[in-house]
Amino acid sequence: MASPLFLPLSLPRPLTLLLSLCLGGLLLLAGPLPVAAAMDYAKQVLIGADFHGADLRGVTFNLTNLRDADLSGADLRGASLFGAKLQDADLSGSDLRDATLDSAVFEGTDLRNARLDDAFAFNTKFRGVLIDGADFTNVPLRGDALTSLCAAASGTNPVSGRLTRDTLNCS
Repeated sequence: MASPLFLPLSLPRPLTLLLSLCLGGLLLLAGPLPVAAAMDYAKQVLIGADFHGADLRGVTFNLTNLRDADLSGADLRGASLFGAKLQDADLSGSDLRDATLDSAVFEGTDLRNARLDDAFAFNTKFRGVLIDGADFTNVPLRGDALTSLCAAASGTNPVSGRLTRDTLNCS
């Protein structure tokens, strides 16, 4: 004899359809799920991709080619760009706080007015980058990277109000 806890439930077809529609409606009312939270773009070629103003919090771009990509104004807090190639990419006004930038290549990259507070960028390469108004507060950098960044440092970040040179501890 079957246990009453495991008896199959059979409802009339119209009632099953109505319940399905109600459940679907409730899911729609709950709002969109944070799709970006689960996004993984690791090891992809995204040359010229347009992520302008996108919510990319926690997204993984490890070893991804983002040359000429538009990430301006994007929220990249906590994102991982380990080993990413960002030559000539536009990250102006982006939020890279707490991001992993280690071993990434920033060459000709636009970081003007970007927030990089507490990002990890020790082995990151910075060549010919635009950093006017960028905030590098608490970002560990190699000596050679710090020297080249201090040579180009100017401006004040419009959000944090910090001077770029001060955030880099330039003398």
